[in-house]
Amino acid sequence: MIDHISLAVSDVARSKAFYEAALGAIGYRVLREFGDSVIGFGVPPKPDFWVRAGQVSVAPTHVAFGVDSRELVDDFYAAAIAAGGRDNGKPGLRPHYHPDYYGAFVFDPDGYNIEAVCRRPVCPSEEGKS
Repeated sequence: MIDHISLAVSDVARSKAFYEAALGAIGYRVLREFGDSVIGFGVPPKPDFWVRAGQVSVAPTHVAFGVDSRELVDDFYAAAIAAGGRDNGKPGLRPHYHPDYYGAFVFDPDGYNIEAVCRRPVCPSEEGKS
């Protein structure tokens, strides 16, 4: 079980703004800060996703955040793109991964591949939305 992950970023302030928007759409927020060089995001009470100043090493880094609905995947994607993320796969089903795999992929400001994914079947209230 993964407890947390940390990514080195070239500009902590820029990454903080990006992740506050993108991850804010799925319920994450800044929970800890150590000066201007380390930011911890998470769903209270514990940060589990950290960015820190350092040497960027993107290939082949991919971080996926599991969410409870396809709507949250859509919200993540829209927020990430609005915050300066680059498209790496619009929200949609990817049945070659899993029959109910609904995900969206963006590149963050440093080129990391960030994803939100829902593996749940469509709920009756979501039918016709995807």
